[in-house]
Amino acid sequence: MESFRLTLGLYCTAVISSLSFCHALFAQDFEGLKVTMCGTSSPLPAPGRAQACIAVETPEHLYIVDAGSGSAATANLSGLPMEKLRGILITHFHSDHISDIGDFNLNSWVAGRPEPMEIIGPEGVDRVVEGFNIAYELDRGYRVAHHGAELLNPELGVLESRTVGEGVIVEEDGLRITSFEVSHPPIEPAFGYRLDYEGRSVVISGDSLVTEKIIEISDGADVVMHDAMALQLVRGAEGMTRSTGNTRLATVLHDIQDYHASIADLKQLVEQADVG
Repeated sequence: MESFRLTLGLYCTAVISSLSFCHALFAQDFEGLKVTMCGTSSPLPAPGRAQACIAVETPEHLYIVDAGSGSAATANLSGLPMEKLRGILITHFHSDHISDIGDFNLNSWVAGRPEPMEIIGPEGVDRVVEGFNIAYELDRGYRVAHHGAELLNPELGVLESRTVGEGVIVEEDGLRITSFEVSHPPIEPAFGYRLDYEGRSVVISGDSLVTEKIIEISDGADVVMHDAMALQLVRGAEGMTRSTGNTRLATVLHDIQDYHASIADLKQLVEQADVG
């Protein structure tokens, strides 16, 4: 038992020390935009990778674009300052883009976020947020009862939603966020986002084919982060799974090929948009 307690104590100390070190590292002064990849995988399991999530930070702001499974833990372990989190920008409502909304809300609430967290996205976001608030209602009550309302203001544990269309959706303290429609059929609308701050800019497509609109909004950006798949590998995986009799997975692998850009498609974006 003593050995177990010692091991557990060392483990907890190591985790807390790592989190403190990461937070101190990220808390260093910087200018412009800082982008952190918190998740890069698909709905199919990928060892060591969380699902879709990109964090964009300025000295005053932290916004998350999408919140797939495992991404909240990755963000915390990366040392991102959760108390700065203003909101989550949702590109669309596939499960691998929304499943960690609850954990981001909890982590930023515990970290001391001073305002309710806002979930921003296309039509339907209010239903998604209502569902998360219902699902986490008991959890919120338990945590307030345990830690006290002085530490965890109950009002700050309830998510807020904002439905947006195309155009400028955030303009605060030098940060401008613009939403634009992308092509991820049959999902309509699906959005991408461009974030501009102090002469720096990043465009995040979400899941999409390369479109003229994305090329246009990417023009002049410092960084463009566009969805893409290695089509030959996906086709190879489809053939292999079909040959082993796993027709369900083979069908899924076939179906996803027509609503994601391929690596080759990105050539058009590179050639037509002035990026970097």
